[in-house]
Amino acid sequence: MTSWLSACYAVVDVEGNGQQPPDLVEVAVVPVAGGIIGAPASWLVKPPRPISRIAGRIHGLTDEDLAAAPTFADIESEVREALDADVLVAHNAHVDVGVLRRHLSGWECPEVMDTLKLARRLLPGQASYKLGALVTAFSLADGLPYGLVPHRATYDVLVTARLFVRLATQPDGSPLSLGELRSLELEGGRDAETLF
Repeated sequence: MTSWLSACYAVVDVEGNGQQPPDLVEVAVVPVAGGIIGAPASWLVKPPRPISRIAGRIHGLTDEDLAAAPTFADIESEVREALDADVLVAHNAHVDVGVLRRHLSGWECPEVMDTLKLARRLLPGQASYKLGALVTAFSLADGLPYGLVPHRATYDVLVTARLFVRLATQPDGSPLSLGELRSLELEGGRDAETLF
């Protein structure tokens, strides 16, 4: 059986402006290859509509923070390049994938693995499967660069990548197969858990 280590992954997190449908205000992508988490790429994005009060309270970004940021059209080619992988990984992935599909016209999304679904199958008995709860339960933020905070794309994408590597590696250190991960992803249950 083919190990999960044989594929290349792009772990992604997006932050929105709270509008419906949401506009991007921040996106981060980190590659995972051979089980090694690479350096994240992140972009602030000036949205066409203002940031809602509730979204601003969650991620802390304001319209003033984004006034000089590029529009998504200005960074689209860089984002597409960063997302070029065998598998896309995200926590509560349908949200991130939905936002990306709306912004990337004609984008062919690769196979998706959702760490929320995988965690439900591989980490039974957790009080919550929200990303923040799993970060605390498994010390996934330990050693992150100073200044990174939850609900900002770079922080969230790095802890999601760490969670994915943990989930894909058995307790004895041996890797799960791609087939096992795919099967667990399909069995992972509902994907509409509240994000925050």
